Amino acid sequence: MLVVVQALSALPPVPPQNIHVNNWLLTWTPSSEEGDPTYTVQYSSFSSGVWTNVPSCVHMSSNSCNVTSTKAEGEHGCVMLRVQAERSGLTSTSVKACSRHGDSCTPDFSLTPRPGSLTVNLSSNHSLALEYAAHAKHRVYYGKEGEPLLKYKDTVASVTISKLQEGQRYCVQVQYLYFRNPVGLATCTQCELIPESKKEGQTVIIAVVLIVVLLGLIPVVAYFLICKTERIKQWLRPPYQLPEDFFLEPFPEHHLSIFSSSPTEECCVISSISSQELSN
Repeated sequence: MLVVVQALSALPPVPPQNIHVNNWLLTWTPSSEEGDPTYTVQYSSFSSGVWTNVPSCVHMSSNSCNVTSTKAEGEHGCVMLRVQAERSGLTSTSVKACSRHGDSCTPDFSLTPRPGSLTVNLSSNHSLALEYAAHAKHRVYYGKEGEPLLKYKDTVASVTISKLQEGQRYCVQVQYLYFRNPVGLATCTQCELIPESKKEGQTVIIAVVLIVVLLGLIPVVAYFLICKTERIKQWLRPPYQLPEDFFLEPFPEHHLSIFSSSPTEECCVISSISSQELSN
């Protein structure tokens, strides 16, 4: 056990996770490793780039801290916050906090996924834009779920991220900019699934083909039903069948005499009949 404790003391502690701000209450998830690390919260004011400890949140063993006092330290009340773990004089990597709700220092946005693209819906009518006009922008970080959000786009209002992989989840985080410097808390990450277009496209094509085929068959069927009725009846009429003993019985002679004729017979044609002949 002593060896394990000595090994842990030689390594920096695991950084905290899930750092969120809600109504100026900062919370985080502590690490589950042994050694009882403490935590310190730092803030950076409007575009200063300097990180300062929050006096009431230094070397804390708990996993929350009220940071309302930092609001007075930043211009427009906008500050960035981060938390680091400490143990035996060693510090972890600092992790920045995010805000679950949009306010004057954190953008409010929504996502609209489409096949191959993702639209980040933003408003250009916010307090920083009213104060600094075009110098105040949004920085939209994005990437695949589970990967660091290294790519970003700077924009005044809504922006569409194209050439995304269909069927893959993408995540977005947004933060205000002032002269290309991050300002205030970034939003917490939101993720959306990029829908696939191939199956939808195939379904539409099949439906269109079926409609075209049906429309083409209707006049053909109508033509046969109207103009070829007799022929259809002939096709539907059952075939004639001769009795099985038709060729076995001899043909009657008196029937044969009807069809036979003497070569000496003459044909007579009655052209007219007079009334005298009828009286005689």
